[in-house]
Amino acid sequence: MFKKILIANRGEIACRVAATAKRLGVKTVAVYSDADANAKHVAVCDEAVHIGGSAPKDSYLRWERIIEAAKATGAQAIHPGYGFLSENEDFAKACANAGLVFIGPPASAINAMGLKAESKRLMEQAQVPLVPGYHGADQDPALLQREADLIGYPVLIKASAGGGGKGMRAVDKAEDFAAALDSCKREAINSFGDDAVLVEKYVQRPRHIEIQVFGDTYGNCVYLFERDCSVQRRHQKVLEEAPAPGMTPELRARMGEAAVAAARAVNYVGAGTVEFIVEQPGGYDAPEQMKFYFMEMNTRLQVEHPVTEAITGLDLVEWQLRVASGEPLPLQQDDLRITGHAIEARICAENPDNNFLPATGALNVYALPECVTFERANVSDTGVAVRVDSGVRQGDAISPFYDSMVAKLIVHGDTREQALARLDEALAQTHIVGLATNVQFLRRVARTDSFARAQLDTALIPREQAVLFHQEPVGLPLASAAAVAQTLLNERATEGVDPFSRRDGFHTHGVVQRRFEFEFGGEHAKAWLNYERGGSLHLTVGEGEHAVAGPLVFSAKAEGIELQFAGQRTRAAVYAQGEVDHVFTPLGATQITAIDLLAHAGEAAAEGGRLTAPMPGKVVSFAVKAGDKVAKGQPLAVMEAMKMEHTIAAPADGVVQELLYAPGDQVTEGAELLKLVAAEKA
Repeated sequence: MFKKILIANRGEIACRVAATAKRLGVKTVAVYSDADANAKHVAVCDEAVHIGGSAPKDSYLRWERIIEAAKATGAQAIHPGYGFLSENEDFAKACANAGLVFIGPPASAINAMGLKAESKRLMEQAQVPLVPGYHGADQDPALLQREADLIGYPVLIKASAGGGGKGMRAVDKAEDFAAALDSCKREAINSFGDDAVLVEKYVQRPRHIEIQVFGDTYGNCVYLFERDCSVQRRHQKVLEEAPAPGMTPELRARMGEAAVAAARAVNYVGAGTVEFIVEQPGGYDAPEQMKFYFMEMNTRLQVEHPVTEAITGLDLVEWQLRVASGEPLPLQQDDLRITGHAIEARICAENPDNNFLPATGALNVYALPECVTFERANVSDTGVAVRVDSGVRQGDAISPFYDSMVAKLIVHGDTREQALARLDEALAQTHIVGLATNVQFLRRVARTDSFARAQLDTALIPREQAVLFHQEPVGLPLASAAAVAQTLLNERATEGVDPFSRRDGFHTHGVVQRRFEFEFGGEHAKAWLNYERGGSLHLTVGEGEHAVAGPLVFSAKAEGIELQFAGQRTRAAVYAQGEVDHVFTPLGATQITAIDLLAHAGEAAAEGGRLTAPMPGKVVSFAVKAGDKVAKGQPLAVMEAMKMEHTIAAPADGVVQELLYAPGDQVTEGAELLKLVAAEKA
């Protein structure tokens, strides 16, 4: 076993690798950028080396600096994690040339499987079923358009060197192909330095099922069963589970054997994943009719590897370290077993209700459910109900330079139903304040009829959009009651011992009434709290026939507030950020703004005629120029943030007065990109 390794990554995967290394008695070296100087992965490693600027191209993609850091600190091997350099053939070769062990497959395997077109040809020779498509080297746009027309729409354009859903566009009709190709190529060159693409038939109602494989230097190769990763948004995974629901033993064996054959074809060593697209010609209730087609092989550890660990009781990072240090695989195929069911939810800094726009900001509140983390226990301990893999702490900032994932929440149960129940409860207990996240969206996805009944395909989110987006599970009455209760608890905490400091509305006669004003869901609302004789409270929320009234009873608990109002009894946790109260309940979470009328006296009305950047990033292009007339919803500009492109559209009809930036410029959140004069004023 190695004595010291360098981890060429950041965030949760760097922390994850460091935890297993520590358990095995292996020293670790972290590398970090300017933005990550105080990051968690730096703190958990034994040593740390600064390697450059905040942008990945200035740090985590500078492999020569990483190799220098490894040699300077005496590391014997480099673990690349996932993303960044994990599938970079040149980096793997450079490690070998420097006398360092690359904890991953041989460079030749990365080369063979790294380019989608090349891997398709390799699998075709091995007679692995392929989806109809064009995988040629000729990248002439006119040729690609003709090939797409021949395949038949819809088609999928994919970056040949891509992964993680980047550099991928679905095209429904011929007239949209050229624009989608241009966008795909731009994103591919920015993410991978290679704009080559392939075009494939877009399989309808597909499932995404992948097989975890592992090989060693002695010729042994096994598959550690499958993961279903069908629930996706923008071609990126949202929920992953193992084993795949509805998988028959016969299909599992066939897919596993095909995955091992693919790995053996390139003399694979280490952890890898063979991804298949699975067609369901007989519908959701006919798994025996499922057909699988090779998509690609990821020559690294996957983000979702914890669900495989949960059902096998194995530590895959430990296997990586043992195999890379020259040991044989710890187990053979007949030794492997599936125990129970596991589901992973990717918690990301993003706004699902705004097309999953990435979010940045500080984790002012970062409260997790009762769980096991890889710092506290062996991640492969059997019987762990809830596990969280995270590379951040409360107070840390989510920057625009890297992927938007905050943490991975993994649950395990004896059955899928038990795992689903644990997932919902764990997500309900995950409280994040300071930036937008997808936590509540994940709860809604897991609660959909499609997911609960395992009617899975990659279109699940669009199919269930009516119950997934722009939902308000808490409602004004309960949100107001929670905000009022928290206000009263905060006031009581300031009371002294003398009776004149009491804040409980004590009076000897009459009724004391107190007015609250709120903003909720874009609407103004009022509430009246009556302090009644005997100390009881009566709350009225709203006016007229829509008013909700009743006794308000609450008490402080360790986990928040025990609350009763208007026939509802629930728990609530309220976190104040300025005037905004973030309210978390078992029903879901919401925000309500308590208005201080004196503080806002004299403020001007909201400005108009401006269009601002919704997040920090780079201006990729403008689709308009000064003087152009535009219609509401028309694309105006393209920005890049967190390695993804985002189109900014006109909020209303108008005329472009002035462009304030040029393509390539970096802009901050809220920066005015262009001036737009409303149509009636133009």
